Amino acid sequence: MAAKLHRNPPFRAEHLGSLLRPENLLKTREEVDKGAAQQKQLTSTEDDAVKDIVDLQIKLGFHPISDGEYRRHMFWGTFFPGMDGFEEIQNPDVDIFRMYIPDIAAFTEAGHKPGETVICTGKIKHVGSTYADQWEYLKNLVPKDRVHECKLTLAAPNWYHLRYKEGKAYPKTVYSSDAEYFADIAKAYQTELQILYDHGLRNVQIDDPNLAYFCSEKMLAGWQEDKSNTKSAEDLLDDYIKLYNDCISKRPADMHIGVHLCRGNFVGSRHFSEGGYDRIATKLFQHLNVDTYYLEYDTPRAGGFEPLKHLPKHKNVILGVITSKFPEMENLEEMKKRVYSAADYVAEGNNETQKEALQRLGVSPQCGFASHSSGNSVVRDDMIAKLKLVRALADSIWPGEP
Repeated sequence: MAAKLHRNPPFRAEHLGSLLRPENLLKTREEVDKGAAQQKQLTSTEDDAVKDIVDLQIKLGFHPISDGEYRRHMFWGTFFPGMDGFEEIQNPDVDIFRMYIPDIAAFTEAGHKPGETVICTGKIKHVGSTYADQWEYLKNLVPKDRVHECKLTLAAPNWYHLRYKEGKAYPKTVYSSDAEYFADIAKAYQTELQILYDHGLRNVQIDDPNLAYFCSEKMLAGWQEDKSNTKSAEDLLDDYIKLYNDCISKRPADMHIGVHLCRGNFVGSRHFSEGGYDRIATKLFQHLNVDTYYLEYDTPRAGGFEPLKHLPKHKNVILGVITSKFPEMENLEEMKKRVYSAADYVAEGNNETQKEALQRLGVSPQCGFASHSSGNSVVRDDMIAKLKLVRALADSIWPGEP
């Protein structure tokens, strides 16, 4: 377990990776999907858009530079479909899903069904990074002394497990148990992280709404009612934490790894679940071996700051107190009060001063601006205003710090 505080990254002013795509990028991708344009046109458009968004982030004073996730349709990207043993399927049978998992429930309650999913069909094997080329392009857009600051986001290792009913996540003829399945997932993550490290990546953020779903009373009730489940939700959470720890167990000491929890961030700024971190705080903060937690905290649906009492002294929290979902601007002084309040709980749990606790905190929007390529219910000027507010908030609390 990492026992040393990792700083810079993370930074005082953070954002969560995804940024609003320009209209010409969305249009070109749509044309490619329809067969009206070639992939090379899309790649060229992506290159130009990434360069522009990197320039904007630098101009706004941000250090954890991302490519805006501009080469992705959804935030989870291409890691899973890029491996042997996984297959992307269109119009999947709804009977394979746990219908009470918040994002699945949101689709079906609205009269829709998942349009596509990725499912294990054979032995899982990492056969090459789908992100290395994207990372190489990004890192060459910044000065060499800032490459270590740049951030890449990855899908959660449990992403294509929780949503599926017992026995549906993988063929029993391939894996006899979750433990066997998770072992190969972990090997794949270990390989991916080493490849990206060798390419110069030092700052990783894993995006995981699934962990926040374990805070949802509605989801937990559905789990208990589902008689096909062979383990409790608590046991599965333990399994997921072990999976995470195995995935990152071989990462080099100077590779910063954080995990981002939110309650959904879909088209039209929709969220999927509610519930404070209280239920999972001890396991999340004390058992999961990451350096930093990027936490949604923009509305009451995320609960209060009390769970932060469980944060150990060698870990960071980035407080997502600014919403990326809507254009209305938060009051800077009110946000400062919230950050100081959070620091008080961290201090209480560690028998330290507020000033000491503040050294492990930072601020950000609660989630990305475009987890789905269509983006939230904001426009570019709104996004810029929000990012400026994040930077101003950080500067007001930690003047002179990145």
